[in-house]
Amino acid sequence: MKVVYPHKFNSMSARDILKKVVEERELHLATLNRYRYNEQRSCKDLTEVIERLNGQPQALVKDLSRHVSDEARHAMWLTDLLIDLGADIGKPPGVSYIDEFERLLDQEVYDTQTNLEDGIISALVAINVTEKRGCEYFAAHIHALKQAPQTEENIKIRQTIEKIFPEETGHVRWGNGWLAQIAKKSPEHRKKVEQAKFKYAAIEQAAFESGMDIMAGAELRRLNNLLEVSNTMPLWERPQYLLQRLPQTLVSPELQMTRIQVANKAWQRDPQAFVEKFVPMFFNGLNNIHRQQKSK
Repeated sequence: MKVVYPHKFNSMSARDILKKVVEERELHLATLNRYRYNEQRSCKDLTEVIERLNGQPQALVKDLSRHVSDEARHAMWLTDLLIDLGADIGKPPGVSYIDEFERLLDQEVYDTQTNLEDGIISALVAINVTEKRGCEYFAAHIHALKQAPQTEENIKIRQTIEKIFPEETGHVRWGNGWLAQIAKKSPEHRKKVEQAKFKYAAIEQAAFESGMDIMAGAELRRLNNLLEVSNTMPLWERPQYLLQRLPQTLVSPELQMTRIQVANKAWQRDPQAFVEKFVPMFFNGLNNIHRQQKSK
């Protein structure tokens, strides 16, 4: 059965990104707070799936309940770490990866009433693709911290992530196992699992890029990603899906606010660097659009 992995962002690997993150303390702490927020929010989302399953199948409900316990423990560890480091534990500013992921989902991921099995497949694949992204970034973060100066703070951060990482990889194996079991039932089941993987991988990639991309032209790249997601759906489902999500894709208050906040910080830190580096980098986002169009 095909395995779907997360894609790079703007030709940068997770290791490339995390190497830069650990070099700047403010960005590093903000990244840890995003981890905390995502772990915390996943408890809510997993609980919603459990409630919709309404007790059946019992084995899956039992596994999901343990999954909630794991995620809550991860959020607790990260909260304790951030408080020890004197960092913020409020809702992270900017475009939220997990909020964007939920916005791009169709209701099928939570629909266990109309067709229990299809709903289970969708929920398992949606969980699986986000867990894979988390594993990729935790692994890259640990690697970056091992290469960084071995300060007391960096060691404490690495030890916390190293506690979380094995359980996250266990979640991925668990999801793969459930999906493989369902796919073995029949060719039709296998096809459903493969289609779900294709669709939710596109949704996850779009959500991930939305949280990373604040450069000029981001709205057009978000639109392109939305079209990529809709192309994974049957033709009759695409118009409604696009119409419901198009306005927020093209006009996102969170994106505009993030741009203002980042520009403000860059200006206050170093006005000369703001003009020489930040502004050209911001408008380089438009060049990325032209390059993508030429490559098609």
